[in-house]
Amino acid sequence: MIAFLRGQVLDKQPNLIIVDVNGVGYEVHVPLSTYYDVGDVGAAIGLQIHTHVREEAIQLYGFLTGLEQQLFERLISISGIGPKLGIAVLSGIEPRELVMAIQRADVARLTGIPGIGRKTAERIVLELKDRLAHLAVPAGVAEPAAAPAGARLRDEVLSALQNLGYHRPSAEKAVDSVLAKSAATFEQALKAALRELMR
Repeated sequence: MIAFLRGQVLDKQPNLIIVDVNGVGYEVHVPLSTYYDVGDVGAAIGLQIHTHVREEAIQLYGFLTGLEQQLFERLISISGIGPKLGIAVLSGIEPRELVMAIQRADVARLTGIPGIGRKTAERIVLELKDRLAHLAVPAGVAEPAAAPAGARLRDEVLSALQNLGYHRPSAEKAVDSVLAKSAATFEQALKAALRELMR
């Protein structure tokens, strides 16, 4: 069972990072919160890993923080929530905000995450509310990375939103609205577009 990987970023895209460990490339699915904070291609990286074994595949899910991994593992312990949806939840809401939403039983905030309906949100609150009290919720926000050029930025943000389950027309509208207001880094534009889509 793989529990940790240390190496270099060989390739990265929203929700997927290839980690080069001594010449072997590991495909690791990650939430956007982890994607934001890893360096560019060639940067050193260390990821805590959850190894998910199925009949037809072994998949790796990676996290920069213990909080992300603990939240992911608690989410997938809930009936009806698999790893893909667990990653989508962590991609649609910051880990600290997720903890607070669950503790406050804020079903409306949880249903704003793509793929999470009211029944699933209520199940998350019911099953996790009493299991998150001891989690260490760190303070601090990572600095955003440098911005890609205009058209590339639009394409990258649009691709990320579609990977998260948003339909292209509404994603395009949100991205264009955000980029028309100001130039931004990928992370800033994506967060702003997500806020726009949740209105």
